[in-house]
Amino acid sequence: MKDLLIPALRFTWLLYLAWGALAQAQAFDHGTWDGLLERHVRPVRGGVATEVDYAGMARERALLKDYLDQLAAVPEADFRRWSKQERLAFLINAYNAWTMELVLSAWHDIDSIKDLGSFLSGPWEKPFIPLLGETRSLDDIEPGMIRARGVFDEPRIHFAVNCASVGCPALRAEAYTANRLDTQLADATRRFLSDPTRNRLADGRLEISSIFKWYGKDFERTGGLRAFLAGEGEALGLTSAQRQSLRDGTLDIVFLDYDWRLNATK
Repeated sequence: MKDLLIPALRFTWLLYLAWGALAQAQAFDHGTWDGLLERHVRPVRGGVATEVDYAGMARERALLKDYLDQLAAVPEADFRRWSKQERLAFLINAYNAWTMELVLSAWHDIDSIKDLGSFLSGPWEKPFIPLLGETRSLDDIEPGMIRARGVFDEPRIHFAVNCASVGCPALRAEAYTANRLDTQLADATRRFLSDPTRNRLADGRLEISSIFKWYGKDFERTGGLRAFLAGEGEALGLTSAQRQSLRDGTLDIVFLDYDWRLNATK
């Protein structure tokens, strides 16, 4: 009897561990946001960029607000128990969804998200987001939580969080999820860097988005900006020699002007 009991207990314990791992991986269901993105985000220029059908999104704003309410209902204690991937996916989706809600509050009357700011501060500094027990701003989520040193240390988030602007990396037409996060971030990075309107080799120099100027320090954690860009040389269309010149510092880098126009469908 004892010989049968011990294997049975071990099997039960393994089932418990497997169930716990599955529950953690599925800590939050982003399905509502995923559906909204699938229906109202349109790929352009071969998928390296996207535009948003704000009129269509506005018609489903109640559904968006339901999703935002679900985000707001998550206790911080539960959030802290999630895996690193689940927490990062949650924060990226929260940032993008709340940016969407902010734009929808006045999308008929603005040409840029910057129009939603005031004389003294931009729209990113306004505290209006109930999240994890506090009222937060978009800056509280991205610089304060996503980019906090020693937490995620993931520079590719700059190609995932979306500022509702033409110059910004594409708003993905699906929600970010823990089990696919690395693949999604890699794909978002590749798509952005392969967009010649925002990153290109021209006249013997590398012209890149101002994102890399504003957030260059974030790439120091992966060996520096030049090393990062050289590692993504295929997306940038660089030869092996050009990649080496980039690493050596002999390939000049120029930062392009940022296009703050709203990323709305034409």
